[in-house]
Amino acid sequence: MNLPLFIARKIYSQGGDRQEVSRPAIIIATIGVAIGLAVMIITVSVISGFKHTISDKVVGFGSHIQITNFMTQQAAIPAPICISDTLMRKIRNTNGILHAACYSMTQGILKTDDDFLGVAFKGIGSDYDTSFLRSNIVEGQMPKFGTQPLKYPLLISQTIADKLQLKIGAKVYAYFIGNEDVRVRKFTIEGIYQTNMSQFDQSLCFTDFSVPVRLNGWEQDQCSGAELTVSNFDNIEQISSNIVKLVNSKTDRYGEVLTSQTIHEAYPNIFSWLSLLDINVWIILVLMMCVAGFTMISGLLIIILERTQMIGILKALGMRNDTVRHTFLWFAAFIIGRGLFWGDVIGVGLVVLQQQTGFIHLDPANYYVDTAPMELNIPIIVALNVATLLISVFVLIAPSYLISHIQPARSMRYE
Repeated sequence: MNLPLFIARKIYSQGGDRQEVSRPAIIIATIGVAIGLAVMIITVSVISGFKHTISDKVVGFGSHIQITNFMTQQAAIPAPICISDTLMRKIRNTNGILHAACYSMTQGILKTDDDFLGVAFKGIGSDYDTSFLRSNIVEGQMPKFGTQPLKYPLLISQTIADKLQLKIGAKVYAYFIGNEDVRVRKFTIEGIYQTNMSQFDQSLCFTDFSVPVRLNGWEQDQCSGAELTVSNFDNIEQISSNIVKLVNSKTDRYGEVLTSQTIHEAYPNIFSWLSLLDINVWIILVLMMCVAGFTMISGLLIIILERTQMIGILKALGMRNDTVRHTFLWFAAFIIGRGLFWGDVIGVGLVVLQQQTGFIHLDPANYYVDTAPMELNIPIIVALNVATLLISVFVLIAPSYLISHIQPARSMRYE
């Protein structure tokens, strides 16, 4: 039998926190542990949800890996490439590649009777993965790209629609300036999307794949590039190295040089910013651990001082100092456990409430989302509970040595 655990359980079960002096200290210690854990759970959930939400939006626009013309990537010069059917099959058969599709790009000006706006037109076909765009459509429907090559369907953002006062079904003229002439095309607004990513929403429209190809004067088998989706984002660097071996520095049938880049390389500023959020998480975790530790230290010292007589009696009965210390450490562990329970209830409860109701709103202009995204990660929550328990008990080891200085003869007269 574990004697310290047995005694600690008896003290705790028989109202060990109902002593006149120690009760407020124990309540404060419990609250400190609960608040600390709840804040840590909420912080990790918010940062994790925020990072994944922003990453998914960036990936939704640019996919995981892009294959483009070398000149386009190095000098931002729009140039086409030709991806043969043989090369595309090799790309799709590469281990870890989930989906691959070509796209085309061109620049133009949308003009209404009252205003105009320069935008980028991204042409996509029927084989393009439109699940991200579909999930962010707020009005209309997803155009059936690739099925009517002579039509001019257009999917625009809510930002563009508001600036130009465009509605679903509206006709809008687009002007494309070439080297020798200006071409005019009339598009039909079939859908409006909104992602709150201002970098894309302010200037990106989607149309049929063949439209930019014809406007750019390219051959039918040319495109701006290909976007690849990987099955596991954590393995993107390894998968990218395989794509590099397959396409980088290769030339197509027109002599254009192919190259590839990951989404991290395409948008380094966004992903560097997201990485900096981890520093905030660690700062908050350390602060909350300190709060829980200090409240438990003060609570344990008060408990030891109030139970001086009991400590003296146990020592007089022959109990060693380390056994008495272990008894109070077990008693503190029970208090910490109760704090962890309420911390889990508060933290997980608030996260679930936010997921279901979205009652915490954010400014999408600054945070790219209109509600605080939260993501529950059970392994991380379990790890936070275990870490809080172990660290709190560890910091109590030194204060528990106060028991060694309590003399039985004096303690039994202590009041």
